[in-house]
Amino acid sequence: MAKKPQFTCTACGAHFSKWSGRCDACGQWNSIVEERPLSSGPASKSLGARRGAPVKLSDLGTQEDPPPRAQSGLAELDRVLGGGLVPASAILVGGDPGIGKSTLLLQAIAAFARKGMKTIYVSGEEASAQVRMRATRLDLLDAPVQLAAETNLRDILTTLEAERPGLVVIDSIQTMWADNVESAPGSVSQVRAAAHELTSFAKRMGMSVILVGHVTKDGQIAGPRVVEHMVDTVLYFEGERGHQFRILRAVKNRFGPADEIGVFEMTGSGLAEVANPSALFLSERGAPSPGSAVFAGIEGTRPLLVEFQALVAPSSLSQPRRTVVGWDGGRLSMILAVLEARCGIPFAGLDVYLNVAGGMKISEPAADLAVAAALLSAREDTSLPPDTVIFGEISLSGALRAVSQGENRLKEAQKLGFTAAIVPSGGKPVNIAGLTLNRFGDLTGFVGDMFGAG
Repeated sequence: MAKKPQFTCTACGAHFSKWSGRCDACGQWNSIVEERPLSSGPASKSLGARRGAPVKLSDLGTQEDPPPRAQSGLAELDRVLGGGLVPASAILVGGDPGIGKSTLLLQAIAAFARKGMKTIYVSGEEASAQVRMRATRLDLLDAPVQLAAETNLRDILTTLEAERPGLVVIDSIQTMWADNVESAPGSVSQVRAAAHELTSFAKRMGMSVILVGHVTKDGQIAGPRVVEHMVDTVLYFEGERGHQFRILRAVKNRFGPADEIGVFEMTGSGLAEVANPSALFLSERGAPSPGSAVFAGIEGTRPLLVEFQALVAPSSLSQPRRTVVGWDGGRLSMILAVLEARCGIPFAGLDVYLNVAGGMKISEPAADLAVAAALLSAREDTSLPPDTVIFGEISLSGALRAVSQGENRLKEAQKLGFTAAIVPSGGKPVNIAGLTLNRFGDLTGFVGDMFGAG
C-alpha cells in the first residue's frame, strides 16, 4: 500500500494532508512543501515522515575537559577502570560462578560510598539478608550503601529516578525482568532489553551502572553479544578455584587501556589487593628445577613476571598428550614443530605438559622463547639459571623477534633481583644497570648456547 504524502509549512511547522498555496496556521504563502519519509519500508516498520529535533553538532577540534573520575581507593580496581570511575558510564563484569564477582563489587561499592558517593546495590539473585551476611564477613556494615532485592526492571528504574544515586550495581543482568518483553528472565530478548534500558537510563541521569553478567562454559558472557557493545567497559574476573589469586581484566574500555589487569588475593575477609603481583607469583618458586622458566610479560600497561612450568615424559600412547594450562595450546604445537624442524629436537613419543604458575593466563607471543626454554629444560633434565628472565617471539623460520616494551620488562626483572635476561637481538638497544643481557638472533643459536644442541 502506497504511503500518503505529508506536507509541512516551513515557516511554522504545521502539518497538512494536502498541499495548498497558503498556510492556514500562520498565513504564509508558498511555504508548504512535501516531506519525504525518513526511511523506506513498510509503514509499521519505518520511521515514516515525522521529523525529530535537530541534533546539536560540534567541531572535531573542539576542546573539552576530560571527564572527571571518582577514585574508589581500591588501587587495582581504579587501575583497570583507567584511573577511576567515569560518571554516566556503563560497566559489565563477567566471571565464573563463585569466582568472587559479588564480593568484589560489594567491596567496591562500599569503598565509593565511604568516599561520599550515593550508591545502591540491587540484587536479583540473593535476598537482602544474604547480602548483609556477606557484608558482615567483609566488615562493610558501616558503609552507607542502600540495598534492594528486586528483579522488576520498571520498579528498579522508578526507584533510581527518585533516589538519583551516583553508582548502582545490578547483580545480575540475567535476573532482570522487563514486563514489556514476552519471554522469561535470562532469555536473549530480556537480557538485551534490560541492558539497553539500564545503560540508556544511566547516561540520561548521569549515574554510573555496573552490570554483573553470567558466563557460559566457554568463558563468554551469557546473552546476546550486543550487550558488550552497549556498555563502555567490559571486565572479566578470572582465576582458578584452586588458587587464591584473582585477575580483574579489562577486555574493552572506552576510557582507558584494554587488557589492563588488577590482581587480588582471596582471603577469609574478602579480596585483598596485590600491589606487586610479580613478587607474589614468584614467591613460591623454590630451588632451580628442570622445566622452570621465568617470563617477563606485559599485561596492559603493567610488567608482570610469571613462571612457566613444563614436564616432558615418555608416552605409551600412539598420540602423545599435549596439555596446556594458562597458555594457547595451538601456539605450543607451533613451538614444538619449530624446535623439531629448525633445531632437530623431536618431541615425538613424549607427553608434554605446560602450566603457568599461579593461575595466570598468558596470551602474548612474547612468551614463545620462555616456553621453548622450559620445554628444552624439561626434556634435557637441565635447570635454567635461576636469576634469568626470558622473553621473545619465535617465528616459523626459527628467528627471534623483538617484542614491545622491552625496557619495562627488564626494569621489572631488575627490581625483583634478577641479574640476567635472554632476549632477541633485534629491537631498541637497552642497558639496565645490574642486568646482563644475552641476545640471540635465532632459536638455533639459543639452543646451542644454552643446551649444547641444535
